Amino acid sequence: MKKVVTLLVENLLKLGVTHAFGIPGRPVAAINAEIGKQGLRYVLCRHESGAGFAAAGYALMNDSLGVVVGTGGPGGTNLLTAAGQAKAYNLPVLFITGHPSMQETGKSLGHDASFLGTDLVKMFEPVTLFSAQVGRAETFPLYLKHALEKACSGMVKGPVHLNIPADVLLEEIKAFDVDILPSPILTSNAIEQIIPLLNEARSPVLFLGKGVHLSQAYEEVQRVASYWNIPVMTTPGGKGCFRTDDALSLGGSGLGGSPQADLWVKRGIDLMIVIGSRLSDLAMSGITPDFYPKKVIQFDCDPTFIGKAIPVPTIAVIGDAKHNLCQLLKYAQGKQSPVPVGRDVLQEAQKEIAATVNFVKQEPNHEPSILSAAATMRVLRRNVPRDTIFFGDNGSHTFYAIQHLDIYEPGTFYFDEYFATMGHAIGYSIGAKLARPERPIVCITGDGCMMMHGTEVSTAVCNNIPVIFVVLNNGRLAMVDVGMKKMFNFTVGSVFETPMNATAFAQSLGAAAFRCSDENDVARALQFAINHQGPTVVEVLVDPEEIPPILKR
Repeated sequence: MKKVVTLLVENLLKLGVTHAFGIPGRPVAAINAEIGKQGLRYVLCRHESGAGFAAAGYALMNDSLGVVVGTGGPGGTNLLTAAGQAKAYNLPVLFITGHPSMQETGKSLGHDASFLGTDLVKMFEPVTLFSAQVGRAETFPLYLKHALEKACSGMVKGPVHLNIPADVLLEEIKAFDVDILPSPILTSNAIEQIIPLLNEARSPVLFLGKGVHLSQAYEEVQRVASYWNIPVMTTPGGKGCFRTDDALSLGGSGLGGSPQADLWVKRGIDLMIVIGSRLSDLAMSGITPDFYPKKVIQFDCDPTFIGKAIPVPTIAVIGDAKHNLCQLLKYAQGKQSPVPVGRDVLQEAQKEIAATVNFVKQEPNHEPSILSAAATMRVLRRNVPRDTIFFGDNGSHTFYAIQHLDIYEPGTFYFDEYFATMGHAIGYSIGAKLARPERPIVCITGDGCMMMHGTEVSTAVCNNIPVIFVVLNNGRLAMVDVGMKKMFNFTVGSVFETPMNATAFAQSLGAAAFRCSDENDVARALQFAINHQGPTVVEVLVDPEEIPPILKR
């Protein structure tokens, strides 16, 4: 017989979990103690949301379960945003919250997590795949198994939540091991149906979304593009799925998209092959009904949004993108040879695009010496290794990266266009670095995001985690500021009267920090950061009047 808390940590270790993230509290103190006894590394964060983001970054980069522990009441509610963000990424994260006492439920309790206080089980239901309270020790083995299977084994993975009262954690039950069933690998019955469409298409395009990252289908999309000679564009969340220096790359489409992709769309598309995207409003920005493709093939593990964004004939290919693309290539090579888009047609289109695209930079109407965000992205790319992994936070800063930051290796840029929590990339970068310590990790964030969750830089300092945080500081919430001016010709509530000093803030947390106002400053700071054994904040003072590439919607 063993305590519930002992079996919880034992099973996490057997599943390969090496780090747990969180903020302690009395209802979960037994979990912290057991983590210390069994040698699981506990990462103390500054805020529960930041802890949840770090656990999700760990899960993403480790391709395995992430774990975060928070206490009852406000500790649990602070985790809700992180759970919603993990769900948007389809990441298997176990959110554990506490409750003071199951036996005393009904009395007035501090940090109450029950239905009589803060009903955390119900609160977590919309932002997880499974949420339950372990009311009795005997139910713990099956509840844990249910939760982990939902998180790790379904066709659609995602976060789960278990609320475990303090007294239940200390009860004893028979020892058990959780075996997680493998995810189902199913071949879509639409594969053979779509091969003739691909063979006959004369102006197709591959449109790649974040699902390519999640299924790690990088090699497969490259092979499909090459086999049928299909140009490739990416959604904002699909940035990093395909090398930007590939001859078939059109860059991004939608918000932050490239002129090349825009012009390819306007030339007319007879077949759009969407892989791993729900086709959100950010992805569809600039693709108006006049330029809808004639037909769509949509690969996705979740059928919920297939055929919703573009009302044209659509063939759904349900299941894991990597597996179905492998099957597609296998079947295609045994069938009629394709008539790919001719190299001459593609080259002619590329010449037309090159002649049409206007790369004239907007000149600032004040100090011409102020560094632009676009130029910052190019300096960043030149001064970090080719295999650097980037996390884009939610703000105008990342849309500059989507448009101007080249990607040389697939799977090295991550951004969320769905839930889009400001500041989440700060925690994600920390968790990712713990999972992949050998890779350079850069978080691209802004002053608005930094003031929301920037205290997690302290987590990186305290745990000696060498993440590079590049903070573009324009003293405002630029996406809101520019958007309001476009809509109403004025703006309210988007400019900070006293801009933050991200360098002083980072130094107060113990991080190395640099305040940069020109390209040479940025280059020197990045060169230091790459070799520094702790976190570095590179604050870049950018032009507040620069118009970000976000005005298509």
